[in-house]
Amino acid sequence: MSIFENRLKALIGKLSERDIDVALITDDDSVYYYTGYYDYLHMEFGRPSILVVTSDGNSLLITPSMEMDMAEAAARVDRIAAWNDGMGNEWREELPALVSGKGVVALEPDLMPPLVRNYVNSLVDADRQIDIVPVISDMRMIKSEEELNLARHAGQVAMAMMAGGRSAIAAGVPEFEVALATSQAGTRKAAKLLSAHYDDHRMSPNTHFLQIMASGRDITMPHHRASTRAMQKGEPVFLCFCGMTNFHRFKLGFDRTFWIEEIAEKSQAAVYQVAVDSQKAALEVLRPGVAAEDVHKAYAEVIQGAGYEYPFRCGRATGFSFLEKPELVFGDKTILQPGMVLAVDGSVSVAKTFRAQVGDSFIVTEDGYEPLTWFDKDIEDVIIA
Repeated sequence: MSIFENRLKALIGKLSERDIDVALITDDDSVYYYTGYYDYLHMEFGRPSILVVTSDGNSLLITPSMEMDMAEAAARVDRIAAWNDGMGNEWREELPALVSGKGVVALEPDLMPPLVRNYVNSLVDADRQIDIVPVISDMRMIKSEEELNLARHAGQVAMAMMAGGRSAIAAGVPEFEVALATSQAGTRKAAKLLSAHYDDHRMSPNTHFLQIMASGRDITMPHHRASTRAMQKGEPVFLCFCGMTNFHRFKLGFDRTFWIEEIAEKSQAAVYQVAVDSQKAALEVLRPGVAAEDVHKAYAEVIQGAGYEYPFRCGRATGFSFLEKPELVFGDKTILQPGMVLAVDGSVSVAKTFRAQVGDSFIVTEDGYEPLTWFDKDIEDVIIA
């Protein structure tokens, strides 16, 4: 039995435990998590795919007919129902018989496309609907050993991207050249790992997502994309791979701040050190049995203790989605457990002036954590000669 079939079997068991008759799952990453099906055109093109799972053990994938070859090759489900644009009732054809007159119907209220949600609402009274997201989130929170190996390989891809980007940073070089370098380095590393360790010729090694980076006067913009701006000597440069580290569909967080040849504005060095120290404080707390918010608290105390404003969250869990449960933020009392994968940041923002951030990903282990990324962050190492 494949890992996808095991996950689906476990989900069916949880539906029975909670007296849920049928679950409708539309989130791309969760559909993949339970079926192995991926890379289909989804709501961006007006074409929904829906995974239907019943408590009596049946599974159905409703998906566009143009994706049938991929669905048949990848999806570990009992049945596939294909639909075509403008023919019959399209993706709606199967749903009435599956949910009308049934008991409890579980769905993803905040993740289901409005088009699908509105149709389901016309079939199922509100008092028969229940949120399935907490069940899915808890299942996805603790990674299997196979998933942890994916995370380790994703870390290697991230490290290759960071090294490629760092080597491209220089005075006079436009930001987009750095983005090209990171993409090429990550893709080549991913291709080697796929060839050596995985038997899936359809899985793409190519990194994607627009490169997050900022330099010079734009350094305070945390999600600025690589532009035609030419970097200059003495300027800070921020590289973030939180949207690009995506190996075999497993995501990580990873970022660094660099300077070109020297730190022209000397005060930036002290700010940067606070960012590094805030991550260090978070890691001193990171271990099983600790509440997620306590990691954030340790990080925030360093930043506020140095006189800076209360920061954004210290980090988040990742996996087959960029954001999973838990978040390292005030109010999240989830107890950390071995097998979680967490992105942990250190950061400081000085409004309109400077912003420094370092971030890495880690596996929570039985006695602490295992780093998945470990690129240099000492001040002398982030000044690119």
